[in-house]
Amino acid sequence: MSDVIDHPLQEREATANNRLRIVDCDIHTSLHSRADLNPFLIKRWQDHLKTYGDHLRTPYIGTTPYPRSSPLIARRDGWPPTGGPPGSDLAFMRQQHLDPFNIEFGLLMVLDLVIFSQQNLDFGAAIQRAINEWQLAHWTSREPRLKASILVGQDDTEAAINEIERCAKIGQYVQINVSPRANEPLGRHRYWPIYACAQELDLPLGIHVGGYGGHAPTGGGWPSYYTEEHQSNAATMAAQLASLVIEGVPERFPKLKIVFIEGGFGGITSAMWRMDQHFERFRSEVPHLKRRPSEYVREHFWFTTQPIEEPDEARHLRALIEWVGVDRLLFSSDYPHWDFDDPRFAFRTPLTEVERAKIFNGNARALYKL
Repeated sequence: MSDVIDHPLQEREATANNRLRIVDCDIHTSLHSRADLNPFLIKRWQDHLKTYGDHLRTPYIGTTPYPRSSPLIARRDGWPPTGGPPGSDLAFMRQQHLDPFNIEFGLLMVLDLVIFSQQNLDFGAAIQRAINEWQLAHWTSREPRLKASILVGQDDTEAAINEIERCAKIGQYVQINVSPRANEPLGRHRYWPIYACAQELDLPLGIHVGGYGGHAPTGGGWPSYYTEEHQSNAATMAAQLASLVIEGVPERFPKLKIVFIEGGFGGITSAMWRMDQHFERFRSEVPHLKRRPSEYVREHFWFTTQPIEEPDEARHLRALIEWVGVDRLLFSSDYPHWDFDDPRFAFRTPLTEVERAKIFNGNARALYKL
């Protein structure tokens, strides 16, 4: 988004917002090279990674299946002067993001090696453990503002639970991360043991856009353009919202907290309206639901702000915020990706100081117990 301030109100709000201590719920760290994982892998998997590498459900690719608008999905200025990909240099991250924007806490999201979608499940289990250990060794132990997430491949449920329980004993992770593009919709019973584990450990379940389920990302098939692919992320999240709610996950796990990350929030209200309307007509099909779907959403789900919907009229964004609920929104920047949201200019609509403090800090502090 543009960093240009062209209105006095924006300038005043940008100045006020810059005084806030910010909790950024989506910061992407990257491996400098795959060799960074060698200290956390036995020799068998070191050799496998070097010789065979990934085996994803969408074959023959080492990145997303459509061209990105920038190399490695990154801002032009996100490349560290010391070399390596964006998000791989802690000192540069401090200089470019953590310090100037007064980031009090930043939640790490690692996309390297697409552990959610590895076909070789044993390799996937080894990689998820290695990346979870790498997060602590290379990032959170060196920078207390950064907080790690437990990354697990949801389609190997047993390995996922073993890894969640292992990491929970360490006690330095603030949430569990799975992918929305799985083999099956996330509401299916095969994934319920992960949700039971998350509830028992009182760890939020973070669902960050991405992954490869081996299926077309849209209901109409494979897109022709990257802009279609990028747009489909929001539709994917809305579909998973419906799956989780209607299959009964919040009803079965009443203390489970679910965070949708990098899917925006503009489509959430229409999804709730439609689910409620259908529920009134077809509730005999889903007797396991004791309340309207929207009630589950408002009690169990949170949504990170990036990429923020930016309608031409500020009042329309204001309506979206009010419909979703100020208490349900968590600020995220998506640093260092090309569609990064600068926290000084992220909302093109007036927010009260109370609302701003909740979205940029308080909601996340309470949810993640920071």
